[in-house]
Amino acid sequence: VFMGVEDIRRQQPNVLRMELLGAEVVPVESGTGTLKDAMNETLRYWSEVVDDTFYVVGTVAGPHPYPLMVREFQKIIGQEARRQMLEQTGKLPDGVIAAVGGGSNAMGMFYPFIDDPVALLGVEAAGRGLETGEHAASLNCGTLGVLHGAKSMLLQDGYGQVREAYSVSAGLDYPGVGPEHAMLQKIGRVRYETITDGEALEAFQTLCRLEGIIPALESSHALAQAFKEAGKFERILVCLSGRGDKDLQHVSRHIAKEKEVRS
Repeated sequence: VFMGVEDIRRQQPNVLRMELLGAEVVPVESGTGTLKDAMNETLRYWSEVVDDTFYVVGTVAGPHPYPLMVREFQKIIGQEARRQMLEQTGKLPDGVIAAVGGGSNAMGMFYPFIDDPVALLGVEAAGRGLETGEHAASLNCGTLGVLHGAKSMLLQDGYGQVREAYSVSAGLDYPGVGPEHAMLQKIGRVRYETITDGEALEAFQTLCRLEGIIPALESSHALAQAFKEAGKFERILVCLSGRGDKDLQHVSRHIAKEKEVRS
């Protein structure tokens, strides 16, 4: 498993789990040591040993057929959620909200609702603010380009060089997005919004206090947008794409910094 050194630092519990299950986690130090760099190294390694190695990626980005494969596997979650909404409320949700980095959890949640009269909202990471340039909002701020074998919306400069993405969430700081998301934005089927680090951290703490559920920082971006949409929809389905146990130390550091600033 190739993983950027910065993501290893931010998600140490996940690294320990993988190692306990028998995986070898290979640190990637190039670039910013995040998801893009890990994918670069994975593709580089795979091309050298392609005869006896399978390439496995967990997002809907990259070359065909990987975006299709990931969507088909991930949509099981959306199918289950759709069925449970009908069983428990007798109706479909008015809106479905999910975080978008590369876009796997969102695509899996959205796909079973694509043909239904349901609003679909994807939430990108605005990081420290769109105006700062330190964000991961490829759909809201990117331009058309090619990355990791896929043509989609990317964060890139005027010369086509990929810019570094940033987010408090390790799972969202990817400078591109799955091509199907770009298509859904273009045809107007999905609305894509952005949430800052601060808004996501606040949503993280709110869910912990009110429900006793610790959400992943990725999911916290979707939650923050759901709070904004609450007055517009009667029934909202939010994808909690992961547990926040992996993020506790990272969140703790950010909360401590906020307290220092206030004092």
